[in-house]
Amino acid sequence: MLTADYLDGGGIREWHVTDDGVTTATNREYQPTLYLGDCVSDLYGQSGGRTPTGSSDRTTLTEDLEDLREWLATHEAVASTAVEDWRQSWRTEERPLLRIDVHTIDAVSSVANRAQQFGDPDAVTCYNVDLSRQFRYALETGTPAGPDTSRRELRTLHLGFPAHEIGHGVDALPQLQVEGERVGSHPRAVVEAVGALVDEQDPDVLVMDTAEVVSVLFEAADTYGLDEFTLGRKPGWETLAGASTYQTYGRISHSPARYNVPGRVLIDRSNTFFWSQGGLAGCLDLVERAGLPLQELSWASIGRVLTAMQIRAARSQGVLVPWRPWRPEFVKRMSTLDAADRGGATLAPEVGVHEDVHELDFSSMYPNIIREYNVSPETVRCGCCDEETARDVVPELGYAICKNEGYLGDILGPLIDDRDAMKAAMERTDDLDERVRLENRSSAIKWILVSCFGYQGHANAKYGRIECHETINAYAREIVLDAKDALEAGGWRVLHGIVDSIWVTPAEGVSETDRRPLEEIAAEVSAKVDIELEYEAAFDWVAFCPLRESNAGALTKYFGKRRGEALPSNPANGLGDAVKVRGIECRQHDTPPFVAQVQRELIATFDRTRDPEVALDVLAARLDKLADGDVAVDLLTVQQQVSKHVEEYTQETLTVCALQRAKRHGTPLSPGQRIEYVVVDADRRGTERVRLDHEHVDDYDADWYREQCIRAALGILSPMGYRELGIKDYLTRTTTASIQSYS
Repeated sequence: MLTADYLDGGGIREWHVTDDGVTTATNREYQPTLYLGDCVSDLYGQSGGRTPTGSSDRTTLTEDLEDLREWLATHEAVASTAVEDWRQSWRTEERPLLRIDVHTIDAVSSVANRAQQFGDPDAVTCYNVDLSRQFRYALETGTPAGPDTSRRELRTLHLGFPAHEIGHGVDALPQLQVEGERVGSHPRAVVEAVGALVDEQDPDVLVMDTAEVVSVLFEAADTYGLDEFTLGRKPGWETLAGASTYQTYGRISHSPARYNVPGRVLIDRSNTFFWSQGGLAGCLDLVERAGLPLQELSWASIGRVLTAMQIRAARSQGVLVPWRPWRPEFVKRMSTLDAADRGGATLAPEVGVHEDVHELDFSSMYPNIIREYNVSPETVRCGCCDEETARDVVPELGYAICKNEGYLGDILGPLIDDRDAMKAAMERTDDLDERVRLENRSSAIKWILVSCFGYQGHANAKYGRIECHETINAYAREIVLDAKDALEAGGWRVLHGIVDSIWVTPAEGVSETDRRPLEEIAAEVSAKVDIELEYEAAFDWVAFCPLRESNAGALTKYFGKRRGEALPSNPANGLGDAVKVRGIECRQHDTPPFVAQVQRELIATFDRTRDPEVALDVLAARLDKLADGDVAVDLLTVQQQVSKHVEEYTQETLTVCALQRAKRHGTPLSPGQRIEYVVVDADRRGTERVRLDHEHVDDYDADWYREQCIRAALGILSPMGYRELGIKDYLTRTTTASIQSYS
């Protein structure tokens, strides 16, 4: 299935790829389904605890559910009711539950809300309520969620539109480009040209810089009486969701409005993670694995895709999807809580520049812990096993791991194995197109594996459990400490360790004959912990940075030169694979490109000379160029994410001034969106301090950018003992007088 459209009054229209186009299939009989079940206390017992017990088995609906069934039967949105056996959670057996079929997709949430208003609060639990539209249909009917690309490749068409122009509506349409080319100088001409191109090329996928252009195009069509205009394969369009702002993991994010046109997939490049990471090949791979149709997968978060995989696995074992996560956290001792409330292992880095450094990584550590140690929401503190009969007991925490296999490892196992196979295939193939395709698929899978651990403890995870999250961390800490002990016993000094990576250098006082090969130690550790400890790379040198206001090591700020890798001829534009960089300015999204270029040049200079003063001379030359006004303005753009509405800020920072300027231009930004600007005079007041990135800029504030370059230089030179004052003293060719000079 390429896509599916819900029809007015009920039913659905499927779109399928054919050899030369598409075909449709209409299912007028389809009715969305939700389920109602017992309250939470009946699922976990009254007190929960280490060995929770469910309610006694029953063969009919409870009295409350029978009353609710009779009450809902009169609801005009309800098509029918029935009794079916399902599991309400991974920890309960099948029992009779109330099935509700509704006439339309919009009725699902209204019926669920009405059900929860019946009787006592939380008297019933609701299931399969908040599934996305197309995913629901594919799940409930068993329809394959992806297009049959064996028939032909999907056709795409790209509509480009500057984000800052969207606020100007129809008048800004002449800025629209199709495949990089402008198509009209007047809004009417643009609408006619887009319609003609869509009709001529018949794309399956419309890729847009912003999906807001859909509403603007149709608004223009209405304005100019172009009734025949359409973007879909049938007339019409619809808004699936309005723009919204949300918070996740402490960050403010923005979700643009989502639209739908019949018969085509809309990809909004401003609202897609997986398209940016994996392209069409990566997205189609995940469509098949997760069962999320392409359009829904494009805007889905990592957690949503992982949840879709879990939902499919749950349905295959008769487990429903809870509407709102309500799982309890079982009672535990204070000492256990203290031990559990920790993250992965971190070994503080030794600040400084170290030579002959080697990095070792555990392969997909957290996903492999889940698989190899049988960590799953229903296996941790399962209630059916004690410490004697359990498969394992979690170190530090004492949680019993069930002897029965958990479902989560079955989901992640194929992802781990397939990604390993893709990486191996990339090494073997000489076909560039095939390598790109494999890289895209591998990249899309990587993000699921990276996030699967953290999502187990997320408040909105449908099947997550905090004990599962704690268990993974406990195993990870034990594994890293075991590896540290083995490496030190083998004659190596551990310089740094974080989560799944360890950096070592030969220990002083240990001869080459007494020092064991790293590959040999890694093989022994791998066999002991059942997770591969891989030799990642050798480095000529690695610099571990201190915290900005302290001499202690920063856990995630370092850079190092890989052995045997040559630096690019112009390192300012990128260091390639020769240098591994983490946490410093040239890796940060808000760093102006020129500042990032300067920092990369300093790294390359230090690698070539090992002399910090030569690097400072390079810095001085770049600052002279900056002061002379010889830096292109597009290299000075600052990018910042908006955390609140402009009226809510209390300090007039440069970013706030840029937000005020954007609002004055008629293009206000919402929390979660990004703003780009150039600093023209940081010492002024108000909106004249900055210019937006799309405005004409005559000059820039060289002093402000000088400070940013010095800050970036400090990121490189601080491992060598430099501080900001010392860098500035060198640049001005002055020497700070010491107290001793006055004696």
